Order: sequence, then structure tokens, then C-alpha cells
Amino acid sequence: MTNLRKAIAALSAVAAATATLLAIPPTASATPAPHKTLARENFDRLPLGPVTAGRGWTTDTSNGTLTVAPSSTGKGRELRIRTEGNGRAFVVFPDLSAPGNSYWARLRLRVDAFPTAPDWAHWTIAEASGADSPTLVRPLGGQYAPTDNGNFWGVGSDLGPTGDWTSWKTSAPAVAGSWQCVEFHLDARDNRVTVYMDGVEQSDLTVSTKNHGGTADDFTFPTFDELKLGWQLYQADPTPSSYEMRVDDIALSTGRVGGCGD
Repeated sequence: MTNLRKAIAALSAVAAATATLLAIPPTASATPAPHKTLARENFDRLPLGPVTAGRGWTTDTSNGTLTVAPSSTGKGRELRIRTEGNGRAFVVFPDLSAPGNSYWARLRLRVDAFPTAPDWAHWTIAEASGADSPTLVRPLGGQYAPTDNGNFWGVGSDLGPTGDWTSWKTSAPAVAGSWQCVEFHLDARDNRVTVYMDGVEQSDLTVSTKNHGGTADDFTFPTFDELKLGWQLYQADPTPSSYEMRVDDIALSTGRVGGCGD
């Protein structure tokens, strides 16, 4: 009888343990997959002066220059971008491949002045592309709207089935002369572009497959393999005649990097 009691007690203990395990949600002990850093640059390790390449990136310029300069905030270094007229100057991240064709970007930037002429002057700060499609996705950019007397942020695209468009919104004014921490998320599940300013989602700027600023066709991503960050203005003889911006703390990752709400 003693051995029988011991056996029953042991079976009861096993049953109780099994019930406890079944009560735990199957994902409760799962560790989330870590974010993968695709690229990072704060310019602190680069020598002062003109720059044409860095760790994992190169440059693309026309009537423009990129220079590593002392930080205007008094700590470290930053990138100074300057263009003349409708020139361009970009940091280029080539061979950029992200799981699921989706990734996050974060950068700090300050634009000294936005165009006030000609009407509808259009500018780009970020452009993502892929060799398998002519579509250029512009998650950061904007336009001077004379009807509303200002420059406004907007997501845009060009050369794809939806045509050339910038979906700017008056709810997102572009303010010159001040630092901003800007993030964007390229999500291929719905060809969705989401923008954040200083940690706050700018929902008015979101575009997706069916909701965008172009033709009635679907907006679809290329298979991304390159990202440009910098400045380009497309119209000739703009006012002002030259443009300068500062960039720092670039990070590209498979998950949201954060750091903009500090």
C-alpha cells in the first residue's frame, strides 16, 4: 500500500506540472528576434573635411559637396551638405538588403532654408530604389506650395506605375533652421511608408498600395537595394540659389531604432 500511495502521489505531481505548462501561453517564453542593424553612421570617426565615402556608403553629387564638420551642437562631428541651384548631394548606401524587403531608418537633420521659388519647387531628402524596377520611393521630401505659402513634408514616388507625385500635407510644415529627429518605415506587406517626426507618427503622411498621391494604379515597392540620404532640388534657378543642411546619427535597421523621443 505504501508503494501504491507513492505512485499515485508521483502521478498527481506530473499531472499538476503538465497543467501548469499548458496554462502558459506558447509565446510567453519566446525571445523576440533581435533587430538587425543594416547600417549606422555618426561621422565621429571620419576626418574633418570633404568626404566621398565612409564605412558601407559612398556618395552621389552634382553641383554639391559633402563635408565632415564639427558638430553644431558642440559634441562630435556631423555631415554638412551643400548644393548650388538644383544640384544634389547624397550619402548612398548600396547593396542594401533587408528581410521581407522592409526596414526602418532614423536620422537627425537640419535644413537651413527651403525654397520659396519657383512655385511648386520639389525637394527630396531620402530616396529608396531597386534594380528590378524603375520606381523611386521618396519617404522623405516635400514641396513649396504657394497656395499655402510654405514648404510641407510629403512622401513621394517617381518613374513607377503611379507616376511622379509628392503627397505633401499642410499638417506637416517643413521648418528651417532647427534640428529634427526623423524616422521612416518601409513596410512591403502593404507597400506602406510611415513617417515619424521627433518620435511622433505623422499619420497624414502615410501612403500605401491603394492610398497614395499618384494615378489609380497600385503603388508597389521595388526590391530595395539602395538608399540615398541628402538633398536634391529639381527646379532650375530656385530661390535661394544654394542650400545647406546638416545630417547626423544615421541608423538603418530591420526594427525601429528609436532615440527620437528623448
